[in-house]
Amino acid sequence: MKLVYFSWLREKAGLSEEEVELPPAVGDVRDLLDWQRERGGGFAEAFADLASVRVAVNQEHVTLDHAVKAGDEIAFFPPVTGGRP
Repeated sequence: MKLVYFSWLREKAGLSEEEVELPPAVGDVRDLLDWQRERGGGFAEAFADLASVRVAVNQEHVTLDHAVKAGDEIAFFPPVTGGRP
């Protein structure tokens, strides 16, 4: 599985992307985020407040109950705001 980090999540995690093999217990986005926090260090800091993290699986925004599997590309990024007034 490819994990991609954007913005301040990239800074806290200390890398822009990585290939990982997840534990069998990780079946959805919520499990993945819990596993990320358990990794400690910058990952624990980056994923401490889930209200500040958005997730895309294979380039589609998803909810926490979305299933994940080997071969997926998972992107983590902060909420996006802005645009023209």
